[in-house]
Formats: sequence, structure tokens, C-alpha cells
Amino acid sequence: MSSIRGRFGRRRTTLAATAMAAALALTATACNGDDDASNDAKPSDGTEIQDLLDNLPFDVDLEAWINGGWEDWDTDTWVRDIGEFFNPIIEGLWDSDRMEEAQDPDQAIDDDEIQEDVNPPQNDDPESDRGITDSEPFPVEAEQVAFPYTDNAAPIGKVFFDAPEGSMVCSGTVVKDPNRPGQSNLVATAGHCVHAGTEGGWFRNIAFVPAFNNNGSPDPYSAAYEEMAPYGVYWADYVSTTQYWIDNGTAMGGGGAPGDFAILEVTNENGSEQSLEETVGNAIEIDFGAPAVSGLGDVTLYGFPAADPYDGNLMYNCTDTPSRLSLDDTMPGMYWAGCTMTGGSSGGPWIRWDASNDPKLISVNSIGPMESTWLAGPRLESEAQAVLDHVSSGAGR
Repeated sequence: MSSIRGRFGRRRTTLAATAMAAALALTATACNGDDDASNDAKPSDGTEIQDLLDNLPFDVDLEAWINGGWEDWDTDTWVRDIGEFFNPIIEGLWDSDRMEEAQDPDQAIDDDEIQEDVNPPQNDDPESDRGITDSEPFPVEAEQVAFPYTDNAAPIGKVFFDAPEGSMVCSGTVVKDPNRPGQSNLVATAGHCVHAGTEGGWFRNIAFVPAFNNNGSPDPYSAAYEEMAPYGVYWADYVSTTQYWIDNGTAMGGGGAPGDFAILEVTNENGSEQSLEETVGNAIEIDFGAPAVSGLGDVTLYGFPAADPYDGNLMYNCTDTPSRLSLDDTMPGMYWAGCTMTGGSSGGPWIRWDASNDPKLISVNSIGPMESTWLAGPRLESEAQAVLDHVSSGAGR
């Protein structure tokens, strides 16, 4: 098995039967986080800070923003369109206490929104998988990823962000940048981890911590900061998601899930000029041309589940052979696979090893059932590739 860094092992798990259940996306209601950080801010990309401010559709008092003004979620100042992202670094904001308070957002879907096909056809063409829903996957018990994460899954980490409900958390993965080979600063996650969809705009104070809690401490927030964030904290310079998620994403139900994908371009909070890929030692290539479901074989899902019975402190994975899920016949079909990971694992990668034993990212965790027996993620095709190309091209610089 090829590695993400070192040896990135896959584990087989036993399948058990389950009944069809009401589903909800992997995110949840949060409590309010600590907001007393008022440290120096610096621009979250290489441009002058005034250039950032001049390009926004509203006036920003930067000092007020840094001192808590970002908590104003008035719809008149909550930017939502692609290209309007604003995320100045607030050094020290994501300290141990704030990370510990971060919760996963809650997003439900009625079970009658999922209609299984009685006799689904088998196809060799991904296009023919559209509109087809196979039988619900059997659950696969999530297993802990081996420590240290810097050796076993270095590119995978946590995505922290602020929403109107408070500080929240998802999962994410360092991915290859087609325009900066070997020097990527890009992170893949779910759209609902960066943008509220139809109900709002871009979330704020978005940051990524690769290999979070590297040695698996049961209380990482009391451990040395270097153990909790071995590579440091990376703030999003720029973020983009699919227009489909912006136009259709909802906090309740499966709206927008077929386009629930996002890319972050990040920078180290402490100003390191070394790229994220060089720092963690690897990045995963995104495969926008994966085979039809019939030819996928085993896929391994990763994430930091935070809802019961998990606490968000450890990385887990599940390995299963995905089947097909359709929530919108006009969009590429979604994958669904057995997995007991819960909220907090949203945005975590679906990794498939190709014929050369190289890991490829084919999806991210998007939605799952209330009983946490399976996960589903979008098939990544042209619209998702356009997101990567848009960020990789330097749109935010």
C-alpha cells in the first residue's frame, strides 16, 4: 500500500446488517466559542490588506473585525458569492481552548428522500450511474488510525471555522496543486464546512490543522501545543466551493450534497514560507475521472468524528466498496459506503489506491444517517475540478 506519508495502511472491516434510517449530514449545532482574541492581524494572502478590503462589497473596519466584528452575521455583510472571501489571520485565535469548544454542525435529511432502486442496473460508464440508488450499505465499524499521524496520515487534519452558532470543526486533506507541483498549499474539504449554502455565506476564521493530535493524546487540549498541532495552524487565504452548493446547500436535508466540495488555499499562521505539502511531506492527488462504481473496488474513508460515541480527538477510518446514491438526477451520482464515523468527519477524504498503489482522493464525507451506519460523498467531476482549477490559478492572490 502506498503511503500518504510513510506507510498509509488500509484496514478491512466486517460488515453487519442494518435497516434504512433517516439521514443527516456530518455536521452539528455548536456552542459559542471563545472570542477574546485580539492579536495582530495580517493579510491572509500576498496582497496588500487594502486591496482585500477594496474588493469587498461592503466597508470593513479591520481593527473592529479583528476585535470581534467578525461575529456580526448580518445578512448585509455576510458575503456569499465566489470571489468575495475575506479571512485575515488573527494570530492565536485558534488556541487550545477554542479548538476544544468547536462542535460539528447538525444537518438532517428525511429517509423518504432516499429511494432505493429495486433492480439497479450495473454500469461500466460513470455517466450511466447518474440517477441510480443501490441498496443501503451495511455498516462498517470505524477503526483508529495508527499514531503518530505524521507517519501514517500526515496530510489529513481538522478544519476549524466560525459560524453564527459558534466555533465548529470538520476534517480536510492536503491535496496536490496542478500549478505548484510539490509545493501545494491546497486543502480539500466539504462545501458545508466553508459556506452556509442557500441560508448564508462564507464562514469565518477558517483554519486547517494537519495531523491534529499527532500522538493520540486522550486530552490533546492539555498537551503541548506542538503535539496538538505538530505542523502549526494554517489559515485560509482563499476558499471556493461549487456554485451548486451555494445555490442548493441547506442546513436541513440533503440539499446541495452532490456538490458538497470545497478547496482552501492556506498560509501558515506564523509566516513560514515553506509550502504545506513540503511541511507535511506529501499531498494527495484528486481523481476527477474515477471509474464507475462497478470498477472502484475498496475505498478508505478518513476523518475526526466528534459526535457520540466519539470525541473528535482521534482520527478514524473505514474501508468498504462504495455503491451508488442519487439525490439529483442532473448531477453526478454520489457514493455511499458503510462507516460508523459521526459528525466532525465531514470533509474527510475518500482514498482509493490506483493500479500503481498511489492514493487518489475521489470524494469527501458529506452526509450520513442518524444512526451513523454509512457515509456518502459527491462524485468529483467537472464542477469540482473547476473549483480546484479556480483556486489553483491564484484567484485569491
